Amino acid sequence: MRFYLILLPILFVSMSCTRGNEDSRETFCRSEQIRNCLIGNADSRVLVASHRAHWRDYPENSLEAIESAIQLGVDIVEIDLQCTKDSQLIVMHDSRIDRTTTGKGKISEMSLDSIRTFRLKNACAIRTPYIIPTLREVLLLCKGRVLLNLDKADRYFDLIMPLLEETGTTSQIIMKGRRNADDVRKLYGDYINKVIYMPIVDANDSSDVMLFADHLRSHPYAVEVCYRDDDQYVKEMRKMAGDSTLLWVNTLWDTLCGGHEDDKAYKNPDAHYGYLVDSLGFRIIQTDRPAFLIDWLDKHNKR
Repeated sequence: MRFYLILLPILFVSMSCTRGNEDSRETFCRSEQIRNCLIGNADSRVLVASHRAHWRDYPENSLEAIESAIQLGVDIVEIDLQCTKDSQLIVMHDSRIDRTTTGKGKISEMSLDSIRTFRLKNACAIRTPYIIPTLREVLLLCKGRVLLNLDKADRYFDLIMPLLEETGTTSQIIMKGRRNADDVRKLYGDYINKVIYMPIVDANDSSDVMLFADHLRSHPYAVEVCYRDDDQYVKEMRKMAGDSTLLWVNTLWDTLCGGHEDDKAYKNPDAHYGYLVDSLGFRIIQTDRPAFLIDWLDKHNKR
């Protein structure tokens, strides 16, 4: 009898992480697992970050595109932030709404209410029924389900942090920037201890390696590395990072990843995704083809 009594609480905890309709801890388990993989560097798993969510099927940075990316199984959703005239954070890449919505205007000169009257356009510039989401809506949608990379966010730390604390999503957030380690500490203080702060560095000459070394003094969990062609400096950085810091690469276009971009990988993934992972040691890939990348990683047991 004592044996069964011991098992009961264990079974209860296990069930609470698998009953999605009854307990939100199912999704909480997933986001914590992804975070632990990133900060713990415990295995060789490659994490997939979806650029502007899943914009091939839905308007970029929309709630629908984010939900689609999560359903695909991505680990990180990258979104962009802008601030309205009335200090409301919305999810939008451009400083104007012209390209991605049915309206026109500069976001910083418009109120949230006026911006929400327009509809988002898809990748073919066709009107859809969807509207621009607020950061708060995105945080609630993603809570416990996926990590969020907030791009263009370091301008708004004071507005972002209260929202993260209110929604209980602080541990899911990645923020990145190109400032050196000392400036980051001076500007953001305790903020960078609450979220995952990831430096961005180039890897095109020896001075970039020195900057990378400076960032390593702050023991970042990961660093985004961008390089045009010659990968010798990437290899130096990989050795310097050792087992304590992951490297993130963007395969969005050629000058970010030494020519191993998504469009080339689509034709020959082994030669491009395979090279980035196996030869250069990248463990986080931001892509515009999340479904294709996930399928390739699964086939090669890298997820």
